[in-house]
Amino acid sequence: MALRRGDGGVLLDIRLTPNAAHNRVEGVIIDGEGRPRLKIKVTAIPENGKANSALVKLMSKSTKRGKGDFEIISGKLDRNKTLLIKGDPVPVEAEIRKWLESK
Repeated sequence: MALRRGDGGVLLDIRLTPNAAHNRVEGVIIDGEGRPRLKIKVTAIPENGKANSALVKLMSKSTKRGKGDFEIISGKLDRNKTLLIKGDPVPVEAEIRKWLESK
């Protein structure tokens, strides 16, 4: 699973594709290193943090959580990212797992 508990919330591993035709969450994939990642596409370009901002906006809208609940903690300049979803890890993990199952 691309989701795990971390300090201050849960961590979600993501494979982000910028310059896509549509903003969308495509589901969990296995990357080249054999790690599960949530595949997400955004229309924003990978310049000046625009794709990262679009990722946070899409996650916020899709999960119905505030933008401040999300923080990219690794991979800011890479397609492979780790996103921290802030909050009490137990209920946040349950909420995000349920959301992922719907994808």
